[in-house]
Amino acid sequence: MPPARNRNPSPIPEVTWDTGSKEMNETWKGAIACLGVAVFFVMTIGIIYWQVVDQPNKNWILRGTLSGLIWERRTHSLVIQTLEEDRTFVEIDVGNVGNPDTEVPFVRNLCWLNKTEFCYTWDSVADVKISLEQREDSEAECYSMAWAPVHCHVELKSCFSMANVSWYGGAGVRGQTWPINDQDVPMQPFVVSDLRNTPSGFGSVLERYFLGSSGVAVLVPPDSPLQLGLDSRQQFCLQSRPGLERPLLQYTVCVAPHLRAAHQEAQQQLLQSSRELPSMKALWLPFWKLLTNVDSGQKVERELRTFSNRLRRHHLGEGVISLNEHSTTLLSEMDHDFLSGRKRGPSKRLTRDLPLVKLLNISITLSPFLGVDSPRFHSSLTDGTEAYWLSLPSTPQGKLIPIMSRWRGNFCVKLNLTNPGAVSWFLDRLGSLQAHLGMEYVTLEGGEGNLFEEQALRPPPALAGDKYIELLADLAARMGDSTVMTAATRSSHKPLFVRMTPLQSDWSSLGLKAVIPSLLHHTLLGYNFLIPDAVGGSLSGEPVTDEELFIRWLELAAFLPVITFKTPPWVCGEDQLLNLTRTYIWKHQKDVVPLVEKYAEEWQMTGNPIYRPMWWLSPTDPFTFTIDDQFLIGDEVLVAPVVEKGAVQRDIYLPDGGFQWQDSRSAQVFDGGTFLQDYPVPLEHVAVFFRRS
Repeated sequence: MPPARNRNPSPIPEVTWDTGSKEMNETWKGAIACLGVAVFFVMTIGIIYWQVVDQPNKNWILRGTLSGLIWERRTHSLVIQTLEEDRTFVEIDVGNVGNPDTEVPFVRNLCWLNKTEFCYTWDSVADVKISLEQREDSEAECYSMAWAPVHCHVELKSCFSMANVSWYGGAGVRGQTWPINDQDVPMQPFVVSDLRNTPSGFGSVLERYFLGSSGVAVLVPPDSPLQLGLDSRQQFCLQSRPGLERPLLQYTVCVAPHLRAAHQEAQQQLLQSSRELPSMKALWLPFWKLLTNVDSGQKVERELRTFSNRLRRHHLGEGVISLNEHSTTLLSEMDHDFLSGRKRGPSKRLTRDLPLVKLLNISITLSPFLGVDSPRFHSSLTDGTEAYWLSLPSTPQGKLIPIMSRWRGNFCVKLNLTNPGAVSWFLDRLGSLQAHLGMEYVTLEGGEGNLFEEQALRPPPALAGDKYIELLADLAARMGDSTVMTAATRSSHKPLFVRMTPLQSDWSSLGLKAVIPSLLHHTLLGYNFLIPDAVGGSLSGEPVTDEELFIRWLELAAFLPVITFKTPPWVCGEDQLLNLTRTYIWKHQKDVVPLVEKYAEEWQMTGNPIYRPMWWLSPTDPFTFTIDDQFLIGDEVLVAPVVEKGAVQRDIYLPDGGFQWQDSRSAQVFDGGTFLQDYPVPLEHVAVFFRRS
């Protein structure tokens, strides 16, 4: 049988060929895999390099004609710069949104169809919408920013850098500074409080408005709950307030060529209605605080008569004698007794004395508080008027329970200004006092704070935040144009006076040195018609004993809208001090009041402050941004008082603007932009310069 035929004539065994093919396939597969890993590695390195090294640190979000908004990805900041990037208006740190350790590109605009809007969802934490607004009649550009958290536990915060920017505005504080860069205030609700009870809080006047020397203004809507904190020389921060609903954080940032233009733009946006002037008659009269500690209306009358006689005897002219709330209450109770007595047969003493009170020019003090031991409060619990006082229901459908508080050391209830009947009752009470005491001026105290929030109670929406003070200002405006408020917010357009915070009787930043920063702060926020603290300070309640302090304070007060005294000059010094007091009262009436009246008309039309900082005439001069011991009346008078103990000379800076300044005493003329070092200012004089073209 022939041998079987070999079906594979090739010398290479079949098995060997198959094995080699498999080995080659595995080799190519390994090479391709290694190449893929290498390519992936190179791409990863490239992406990382692009993100970290090659990708620009900042991305333009919106562009206007003057400025643009930039996202700084490494610092988590929004920056507004000029289009040429040669000037920074403001830097806003928003790094608390999302993970601050992670760089966020923040370049994808979800509102890409609209060139003036930018929308973004940030790390599933918050949504932001930014709108660029430009008006044809304005040289400013405004960026409206609205942050909305995706859940109610997020607290949004935006911090505005103080680096190379001097900031002004906001709220009055204890030891007011100008600018506010040196203030250090912990994060807290941005509402007016009583600085005597909460010295670290916000007091006096408050507006949701901040102005920066770089030409930037920050405005916050009035109805959004807000917290504010200041880190000295670092930043100030706006933060949403936690609540049951998602807390929004909204603000508008306006930029302009310089800070005066930014302020004027902000005033147009803040204007709620036409500005009204209070009674200009008050500017001509010095106010004298009556210091008395008596226990009856008859004794108050006697003190009034004695004090009035002393004013006439010392030839101090006509003035207003101010009574505190205790003396006002004593007089009103005496008047009530008199009215009751008329029905039974008038008392000869009371009918003889009351006309003497009506002949005097007095100012009384009222508050929205009522003692719980008063007959009026007891009757309200039975006649169905318990709603006249701030109250809460005992149950959802239960009876109203008035909220107790303390005022001047007594347990009280507070007037419910949302109740028309309560407001009418208060106005009727005022009308009765005016009819029988004949007073023209009324000081309205006690608006500070939120009674509900102070006791950890949830206020009704109509009384949330600072709305009580707004309602109190409405009530004050109905009382007449000679009414004085002790605190104010969103009411600078009303015909009211605002009393400045009481100061210490010393030379410190809590005493004399705080007067000019407080003056500039008030007027920047629109509150030009001030009742300053008394000459020498009134916080302690004791008479001023430092004669030099009294003189320097008097010299400064003579250039303010109203001169106020607590310590009569015959108590503090001799005839020389009395003569000086007469001189400066006369100078105030002759020179200052006409100027205030002139620029009051300008304020009414334009919103420009009557009392102005040095940068008003030189808004691009950095030297003027921090001057806190000089001020302007309008554009034509510069006042530089001495505020250092023992000093008879001081440094003075005359702002530049293409004009000259003339010393009112020596008639010497200086060019604008001149720095006068150790300029002589004797004890009985004030450095005053008139602007010359």
